[in-house]
Amino acid sequence: MPKITIHRDGEAHQGDIAADSNLVVLAGIRKFPYPHLSYMCGMGKCGTCKSRIVAGGEQLPEPNWREKKTLGDDALAAGYRLVCQLRIFEDFEIEQEGPVRGPRKRMP
Repeated sequence: MPKITIHRDGEAHQGDIAADSNLVVLAGIRKFPYPHLSYMCGMGKCGTCKSRIVAGGEQLPEPNWREKKTLGDDALAAGYRLVCQLRIFEDFEIEQEGPVRGPRKRMP
């Protein structure tokens, strides 16, 4: 099981996930990394899940077209990725800035 570490506001939050998982999907169903991960659309359009890769980036595929469009070359070169576009197979460490943001609750 991969160990995930999320750095935010000087704190580190750790948890284990099943291999071949997407962090945004897990947070959406209220499993770790919930409530520590910022995310919104889950489709690579909004950029809310933008994260700087601290460790474990060598396991990741090259950025896809969504990441290239949303983040741009400068952010990608600085080590940022959209975690909604990634499947995690090994230990992984990211850093997110600012307050945690998540999807709005739907009204019945």
